Amino acid sequence: MRVVFDTNVIVSALTFDGTPRRLLNLARHGRFQLVLSPFILKEISRVLTKKFGWEAKTVIMTIQKLSSIANVAEPDIRINVIKSDEADNRILECGIAGDAALIVSGDTKHILPIKNYQGIKILSPIGFLSVLES
Repeated sequence: MRVVFDTNVIVSALTFDGTPRRLLNLARHGRFQLVLSPFILKEISRVLTKKFGWEAKTVIMTIQKLSSIANVAEPDIRINVIKSDEADNRILECGIAGDAALIVSGDTKHILPIKNYQGIKILSPIGFLSVLES
């Protein structure tokens, strides 16, 4: 199963204990195929540096590790479904380009309310963990 993690899920996994970290560990152990895009990786770098004060060297190593466990999809289409936060469309684009079955997001305002986009289910981290455990 191919699964896109929104930036907020990855950042949460890297900075806090909880469900996102558990899901990232399951991806590391091959339970499903994590799909990311250059945009998501760049956004992770930006958030870890600016919001959490990570050193550049640590961010670079983290992005390299994420890239090694993920399939990095290069979206070749541009969509504009989410009008209020245009950058969130990049997550949907990654799902399409990466032929994902699921997108996992903590964005309750823009992404989670969509629930399904072009056959790609959109779930919260807890919702995805429930799917994996069933």
